[in-house]
Amino acid sequence: MIRGAWRRAAAALLAAGTIAAVLVACTPKVNTDAAPSRAPVTKGAPVGFEEYYGQKVAWEKCRGLDEGDYFCASITAPRDWTDPKGEDIELSVIVRIASSGDAKGSLFVNPGGPGASGVDLVQQSAGFAVGTDLLDSYDVVGFDPRGVGRSTAVRCFDAAAMDDYLFDTPAAPRGSAERAKEQRSSAEAFARACETNSGGLLPFVTTQNAARDLDLLRGVLGDEKLSYLGYSYGSFLGATYAELFPQNVGRVVLDGGLDPSIPSAVVGARQAAGFQSALDAFLTSCVGGPDCPFDGPLATAQQQLSDALAAVDASPLKATDGRMLGADALSLGIISALYSESNWSRLSSALTSVLEGDADDMFELVDQYYNRYDGMYLDNSTEAFSAYNCMDYPADPADVVEAANKDVAEKAPTFAPYWSSDVNLCDAWPYPPTGTRNEIHADGAAPILVIGTTNDPATPYEWSAALAEQLNSGILLTRVGEGHTGFNKGNACIDDTVVAYFDDGTVPEGDVRCEAG
Repeated sequence: MIRGAWRRAAAALLAAGTIAAVLVACTPKVNTDAAPSRAPVTKGAPVGFEEYYGQKVAWEKCRGLDEGDYFCASITAPRDWTDPKGEDIELSVIVRIASSGDAKGSLFVNPGGPGASGVDLVQQSAGFAVGTDLLDSYDVVGFDPRGVGRSTAVRCFDAAAMDDYLFDTPAAPRGSAERAKEQRSSAEAFARACETNSGGLLPFVTTQNAARDLDLLRGVLGDEKLSYLGYSYGSFLGATYAELFPQNVGRVVLDGGLDPSIPSAVVGARQAAGFQSALDAFLTSCVGGPDCPFDGPLATAQQQLSDALAAVDASPLKATDGRMLGADALSLGIISALYSESNWSRLSSALTSVLEGDADDMFELVDQYYNRYDGMYLDNSTEAFSAYNCMDYPADPADVVEAANKDVAEKAPTFAPYWSSDVNLCDAWPYPPTGTRNEIHADGAAPILVIGTTNDPATPYEWSAALAEQLNSGILLTRVGEGHTGFNKGNACIDDTVVAYFDDGTVPEGDVRCEAG
């Protein structure tokens, strides 16, 4: 599976070399020194866990790149939500205080992944996270779910070992038993390192537990009901929350929905088809422009790209830093760019460089996906992504996998030869999965808005439609257009509907379709 992470704004800032410098050099304008101060809500807390909900938080002033006041803290949660006397973990939280000074409450935001940092998202651009209109009326809360970032985190490899794990090209031919053996050994080493370095956390890194943590954060921050904006995987987290705590759902928007009922292999196959569709849209646009490395029509461009992938598969290109760009890395660089139409010109340039024998530009796109900068990994998103998926998704029957692979071959011919490995990391994971694949109905929840973009490659539109249909109170907002997720992407119809829902509680009378523009 390809992660549905949401890091384009951060990646752009990192590429310009600005994040670290701004955090060190600039202090945002300050409106108030008042830390979050609503009294905790302990009513309805799970039996035995009331003290967690009533805990006092030691807020500290911290910085953000947008104007406003920011406070950071660690909030204590149980490692095991079935054992109130067990070990504790810490959840990292950042709050950007409402500009008005009179917040309607907290607006929690999750950027996806699984494994992306909500703290980083809000700290680096709160306005990008929730749109500027909502900064006035809500305290915007970014949080790192368990296992992620600054919270008690999954730890596996150091940077050098991670580079080897992600970028070493197996010596044996693709599809051979020898290659599978190499990949199996690599997966087993990674899984062992995660178990060794994560302090017993791995069996508790699940979306169910993260949703229970989210309810804890709601209570600790003093909100009777949850207001929440979840992108991509964050939609699955939000839907899981609504299933567990329907009575606590306030105003919830799930952008880039996941269908919780389909198997892992089908998820991957549908993503492959989605990225093929996005790739075809890119190539169609590209061949009509002056700087495209491919010739038209579309079928010719597709074949030329397939030839380029086969060429680097047979003879990888060496980058300046010594990494080798094979077909797997090239595919991932292309996929990384296809999350947003704004990356198309950059992708065209990187592909031109590849055809000229230069791998560096394409590795920049690969590194954007992995949040790798100057040889270092800026977060643990790859480790956390693996941990959540290996615990959330049960193993698929052989016939489901076979059908999914056939689907990839038919609907994603460019990516199909490189889409899946002969080895599944989760087969080596030290704990069996505890998640299930079922529809989510959230019976009794207040109205929930689900946003789907018609040519979203990472979370295909049909998933959002399915999720909205499953939720008893779901309402589908359709954004006609390209790219991953739909809110705050320049579509006034989507944005106005979401802002009115959060600010005034205005619920659409039915599903809404928003044309491009």
